[in-house]
Amino acid sequence: MEIKEYGEFGLIKHLTEKFPLKNKSSLYGVGDDCAVIDVDPSEGKTVVTTDLLLEGVHFDLTYCPMRHLGYKACVVNFSDVYAMMGTPRQITVSLGISKRFKVEDLDELYAGMKLACDIYGVDLVGGDTSASMTGLTISITCIGVANDPVYRNGAKVNDLICVSGDLGAAYVGLQLLEREKAVYYQEYNDWKRNGAQGTMPVFKPKFEGKEYLLERQLKPEARKDIVAKLNEAGIKPTSMMDISDGLSSELLHICHQSKVGCRIYEERIPIDYQTAVQAEEFNLNVSTCALNGGEDYELLFTVPLAQSELIQQISGIRLIGHITDERLGAAMITRDGNSEITLQAQGWNAFASSESKK
Repeated sequence: MEIKEYGEFGLIKHLTEKFPLKNKSSLYGVGDDCAVIDVDPSEGKTVVTTDLLLEGVHFDLTYCPMRHLGYKACVVNFSDVYAMMGTPRQITVSLGISKRFKVEDLDELYAGMKLACDIYGVDLVGGDTSASMTGLTISITCIGVANDPVYRNGAKVNDLICVSGDLGAAYVGLQLLEREKAVYYQEYNDWKRNGAQGTMPVFKPKFEGKEYLLERQLKPEARKDIVAKLNEAGIKPTSMMDISDGLSSELLHICHQSKVGCRIYEERIPIDYQTAVQAEEFNLNVSTCALNGGEDYELLFTVPLAQSELIQQISGIRLIGHITDERLGAAMITRDGNSEITLQAQGWNAFASSESKK
């Protein structure tokens, strides 16, 4: 079905009518000039984040299904709210849509969004759509509440540095997808050069046994479970953020805003076995993947030294280092323990050239 057959408001109604409101604070959702949200001061402070995803910059529809894209677009916003020790409650979704997309494509996109909203208990309360000359653009704003928000600027000397989950898998998964994309186009070009006789042979990407890596790239999860565990243990981090641009970049954000330095230990950085195996196959340094890869959406945070035993009792959290005086800078101690590598912000940079991002 052509999108123009719906019209702007008909399309909005079609895409959002399956999103019933779940939170008492969502008084009025899609259908007016503004959503109406009743923020109860007893629930805490309102936190708001927004994220912009551009086709060809943040995602590639050659290998990213629309349903997965919708899910991921929501989750990356939820992750920002959890990184404030908050809870996401509402989102608005705005799209820039080019003519090549059909209503069925957007149905798939919104199916992924609905799944994310259902799993995380979030309401879709509004948005906007517009024609686009440059492919698909997705802009999501997420509103949440945080009883006692945690910022990036609270790290203190001697605090412990912690991360959830494992790192580097999303980046290695992306390299795997890019490799198979290159093979696909090579086969397609060979078929064209040979006269394009008959139908093109079915391409079968080599993804067997790589499901975890693909999922970390295409369908990440926000770590609400870690936030719940910290709350249950009575632990309030002194600083926190999610790892979207790479561990080194995020650590430097915390150090700069807290006016401190840090030391992390290469041997303590959590890396999944599949990530290590695939990185070796690609001739990539797995520590570099973990430091600079990005899109893991794990939580990076600091806690006081006195809470060392408490934090080590929580599953899914790894101590990787400690905060130092600002004058000592930010560095990683290598596996052999004999040298330090200065941390640099070499993670994702949306304004870098395509050559510098490789």
